[in-house]
Amino acid sequence: MTGRFARLSLRWRLMALGLAGVTGALLVGGLLLYAAMSETLERGTVTAARASASDVAALVNDGRLPAPVPVGGALVVQVLDPQNRVTGGSVTADRLTSLVSPQERRELAEGQSLTVPGARAGVDGSLRVVGVEAGPASARVLVVAGVPTADLETSRRLLRSLLIVLLPLFLLVLALIAWRVIGMALAPVEQLRRGAARIGREEDPTERLPVLPARDEISALAQTLNEMLERLWSADAKQRAFVADAAHELRSPLATMRTQLEVAQRMGQGEGLPAELLPEVRRLAAIVEDLLELARSETGQRGAAREVDLVQLAGRVVRRYGDARVPVRLEARPCEGNRLSPETEAITVLAAEVDLDRALANLLDNAVRHARTEVLVSVAKRSSGPVLAVRDDGHGIPAQEVERVFDRFARLGEARDRDSGGSGLGLPITRELLRRNGAHIRLEDARPGVVAVVEFETAERRLSQ
Repeated sequence: MTGRFARLSLRWRLMALGLAGVTGALLVGGLLLYAAMSETLERGTVTAARASASDVAALVNDGRLPAPVPVGGALVVQVLDPQNRVTGGSVTADRLTSLVSPQERRELAEGQSLTVPGARAGVDGSLRVVGVEAGPASARVLVVAGVPTADLETSRRLLRSLLIVLLPLFLLVLALIAWRVIGMALAPVEQLRRGAARIGREEDPTERLPVLPARDEISALAQTLNEMLERLWSADAKQRAFVADAAHELRSPLATMRTQLEVAQRMGQGEGLPAELLPEVRRLAAIVEDLLELARSETGQRGAAREVDLVQLAGRVVRRYGDARVPVRLEARPCEGNRLSPETEAITVLAAEVDLDRALANLLDNAVRHARTEVLVSVAKRSSGPVLAVRDDGHGIPAQEVERVFDRFARLGEARDRDSGGSGLGLPITRELLRRNGAHIRLEDARPGVVAVVEFETAERRLSQ
């Protein structure tokens, strides 16, 4: 039960706890009200019967007891002698049979009140009976007055019915009000959640959580979180600036070192040292370029977005790999809905062409390094949007590692190590370039090899945003 309750939303948990507390309080209050009302009605009935018996006793003491005894309503009155015989009574009472037994008569004489069957007086239900002694000491009699309890039971049933009917209705109304009030109280929290969901997805790095004008705990929380985001953004900006500055400063000395090594190699100087160092310098220069590109991509610096034909873009990039280690082929497959068709047509996306060019080149560089026989680039148009895929038939990637390869400088296994030529930054750069152009990438097992699937939003959707 605890596990199910813990899985409920905060709104439902507050509702459940609040209604449980209110229901418990109302049940206790309703029971106490019913008991108090029953006691009040019971006491009123006994008081009315005792008042009538006292009035009749006063007539007996004055020697003015008429026959029959005058009473009002359904009141039953009998005057009993010490032998419990009826010596007088009202028109509603039996003139021959006593309303109470000798034992009950003694209890009434002691001031108690009793409930006796109404059949003794020919009425339905029960009678609430009291007794008052009267007359001289030598001839004491007991005036017995009984009041039917039908009205009392009717009042009790009405009270029970009202409690049974009104309590659920009251709880229902209270639940509706509580649901609305809790929703209004949690609305600022929902605004914070939506704001937090937008941060990181949007291109504006300075966007912050909404701060409500109310000076309450939620507003203070939003301000504190915004201050934390400002500190994180400032630290991240400094880190990106440092990487960009360092990469930029390293370009010139690396270019100089590369030039000197190439000259030394052509001049035959340094024996085999230039030939050994040139690949490492080139790789270091590539890493510096990748770092600079990564820093630029994370700062949101990009070209103007426009409609780009993925088929033409892919064909242009594929043609640059005519001399690659393995063949690189392009397959364009537009479709209606999810059903592919062989016709070739424009498949456009709204993006920065330079970003897509670099992203696709990174994917092809990675695929060519690890492919065994060929690399296949495919472009398709599905109902959800355009799809670009790059497939190699290499070693593949374990399922548990498909996300880790997007980490910076990540390398997996002997087939994807430093000697294979990768810097470990190609996929992180690719993901960032695609992300800021409304696309996302995932890696799938191609058996053999790996297929990188890039899914784009439609140009119409991008324009609407």
